[in-house]
Amino acid sequence: MTGTSETLEMLLMQLKENDRDRYLATLLSPEDRREALAALYAYNAEIARVRERVSEPLPGEMRLQYWRDLLEGSDHGETAANPVAAALLKAVDDCNLPRQTLIDMSEARIFDLYDDPMGSVNDFEGYAGETASALIQLASLVLDPDKAIVSADMAGHAGVAQAVAGTLLLLPHHCGRGQLYVPAEILAANGLDRTRFLNGDDKERCGQAIRAFAAFGREHLAALRQLGPLPKSILCAYLPLAAVSSVLSKADQLGENLMRETAQPSQFLRQLAMLRSLLFRKV
Repeated sequence: MTGTSETLEMLLMQLKENDRDRYLATLLSPEDRREALAALYAYNAEIARVRERVSEPLPGEMRLQYWRDLLEGSDHGETAANPVAAALLKAVDDCNLPRQTLIDMSEARIFDLYDDPMGSVNDFEGYAGETASALIQLASLVLDPDKAIVSADMAGHAGVAQAVAGTLLLLPHHCGRGQLYVPAEILAANGLDRTRFLNGDDKERCGQAIRAFAAFGREHLAALRQLGPLPKSILCAYLPLAAVSSVLSKADQLGENLMRETAQPSQFLRQLAMLRSLLFRKV
């Protein structure tokens, strides 16, 4: 499972540029698992950034279709020219990763291409389950398949908490382009709809909605922690969550100001949080 140093170096360079936290988590993982983890994370970075690379949804859907076809076995004749694709297929074969889960990750990202509302908290949990939770579970399968299977509930709660934190971090960016992941159910409970939230005129209600969404993330983080210490063999799959608690707390402090400011901790503090997670086996 070791793979070539050239491939790993290429994947790590891409992650360092596009996903610094997962880049660091990969470096902290067992050496013989790094290439498969890096390939998995590079794939995630590719499908997560599709909207940033296209000006209209249709070209984005075509990019996502490429990955679905690849994983379903359709030959585009381009795999050798796409080192991330080649590395992903190798990781799938070496680690016996479920292709359908990877395909579902790509399917879920179609939502990113449009400005459709996120209806309910259940809808958000479903989206997070097919993206963030799935990625954690796949990384766990790379690290320790047996332990991953019995820790699926951990991955589920962790992914939702991480997706909430990620949504809060990207809130200024999303609002700027008229996109909204905060569930309409939470907005309605605070006397808002999508238009009123994006306008941001009712600062008090917007702040309440943001705090309610952060509280939803904390519920899943608390549920994760109630399941006990993270298993040592799959701990590295959870390291990218190390700063989630800090982001959710900062969102509480900023409230409506989060629509214009970031809750992202500094790189130093995120690395410190990862170290803390390694030592205490929790996020």
